[in-house]
Amino acid sequence: MIAPGSTLGILGGGQLGRMTGQAARSLGYDFVVFEPQDHCPAGHIAGLEINAKYSDRAALELLANSSDVVTYEFENVPVEATHALEKRVTLHPRPEILHICQNREREKNFLRDNDIPCAPFAIVDSLSDLENALATIGTPSVLKTAAFGYDGKGQLKISQENPDTAAVWEQFGKHRAVLEGWMDFSMEISVLVAANEQGEISTFPVAENIHTNHILDYSIVPARISEDLQRAAEALAKDIARKLGLVGLLGVELFVLRDGTLAVNELAPRPHNSGHYTLDACVTSQFEQFVRAVCGLPLGSTKLLSPVTMVNILGDAWIGRDPDFAELLKHPEAKLHLYGKAQARPGRKMGHFTVLADTADASYQLAQDLKTKL
Repeated sequence: MIAPGSTLGILGGGQLGRMTGQAARSLGYDFVVFEPQDHCPAGHIAGLEINAKYSDRAALELLANSSDVVTYEFENVPVEATHALEKRVTLHPRPEILHICQNREREKNFLRDNDIPCAPFAIVDSLSDLENALATIGTPSVLKTAAFGYDGKGQLKISQENPDTAAVWEQFGKHRAVLEGWMDFSMEISVLVAANEQGEISTFPVAENIHTNHILDYSIVPARISEDLQRAAEALAKDIARKLGLVGLLGVELFVLRDGTLAVNELAPRPHNSGHYTLDACVTSQFEQFVRAVCGLPLGSTKLLSPVTMVNILGDAWIGRDPDFAELLKHPEAKLHLYGKAQARPGRKMGHFTVLADTADASYQLAQDLKTKL
């Protein structure tokens, strides 16, 4: 166990690192952030902010020397940096998990090799690969870059039955990719699962997710699905955590298919946007659970205290004017969280708010009403 009073190092300085650091401080830990860009959201409250490239060995050594345990808050950290760190300091989740989850090809292969349900897929590295993949998988389908994709970036849907494959491959940029069969789903959900070195595994309540322009818009909890399906989603998340050998936190995104079965969409080995509701509606937040897991503390209760809806606030709300938070702040069961980002851009996550209510439907309706007043 890495006891309170120790120092947590975080690779990445965005809002997930910021909220993880806030949770660490509440538990009595100091924290250090390593982020290439200065004045990052997590750096505002860190005991030490290290600004350097992830390939800077001297800076990585400073992080290792300044920390008792290191983790990361997003997938796009070069795995080489984590391999260098694990030789000097305790690091969770292990680099192999990062290596799998930061690349769609490796992630899909992991799912298939472990008999975890997911979309049919094929690896595409040339025009002939694309033609062969389409002949097997058919349309509609989605072509996705193998590496570094998030919030719908690096994706191209192919709908027509006999597409001009040469034009598609040219439009996509001829990047190594994964072609996935289109999933006929009724809903997108997610489950957060935490595990520590002592073998404890715990899941948070299932979130129902609504996306707009490929970016998460609302997370509604509890998800409006049957108890059997909730249990199945939680069991699947735990199974994935065990097969990965997880120590830390994992976000598991899933499709609820029309036939009532589940298929995994993506994995994220860190706090997840759809888990922000836990800050205000659970006994233990996802960020506290993350700290507990990587530090070897007992895991906290994930009990849901109230139905809740989380709403992302994007930089679009600042276009032409500053958003008016007055109505939101007036509501006694709405909670505002801003991330301290200096510049607002369309599609950039600037903050979120949650709304608690007696039922999931009531919280979602109120969340929609409050969003329109921003």
